[in-house]
Amino acid sequence: MEHQIKIRNERKSDYETVEKITREAFYNLYVPGCTEHYLVHIMREHKDFIPELDFVLELDGEVIGNVMYTRSNLTDESGQQKEILTFGPLCVLPGYQRMGYGKMLLEYSFEKAAEMGYDTIVIFGSPANYVGRGFQSCKKYQVSVENGKYPAAMMVKELIPDVLAGKKWVYQDSPVMAINEQDAQRYDDAFEKLEKKYQPSQDEFYIMSHAFIEE
Repeated sequence: MEHQIKIRNERKSDYETVEKITREAFYNLYVPGCTEHYLVHIMREHKDFIPELDFVLELDGEVIGNVMYTRSNLTDESGQQKEILTFGPLCVLPGYQRMGYGKMLLEYSFEKAAEMGYDTIVIFGSPANYVGRGFQSCKKYQVSVENGKYPAAMMVKELIPDVLAGKKWVYQDSPVMAINEQDAQRYDDAFEKLEKKYQPSQDEFYIMSHAFIEE
């Protein structure tokens, strides 16, 4: 039987489902527990959130995945700011991961972002998951964080080729990304209890998130 796949904008009636999927997808992945579902919850009300780029993927009428975007900034050496995009969380229900649904969500959202006039996306994540989607090391595009360093987990995708060429840039994400851990824990307490535990992926995340590419 052929599955029916539909990608559409998230609706209010999806909020609870999306937060549950996000929680299930991220629980114990990077740290014991997770805060991503709380980020989804607060992100929708933030000024940097872009509702037009908030998509869910339906499989046979059931929502199994979601991607959200926020505005972020690049600043060049002269102090000129450029509004760009950051996506995340991107999630697919655990039973449907590694089947191409995340890729579908991303490719669809890239097209829509380009149609809206955006030309650059910067993300933090595992390079193994994103180099196949056209992301490359931030060092290649001369995009650093505020201390001038190039995090190994920070990747850049140009939606218009060479749009960043010839300049050095400093990346600044949306303030919504700075999550209050206590607030996140309180929010998590309202959900069905899941066991916080160690997984090897947490060590992988720690190493990657603390690694930098040399000048």
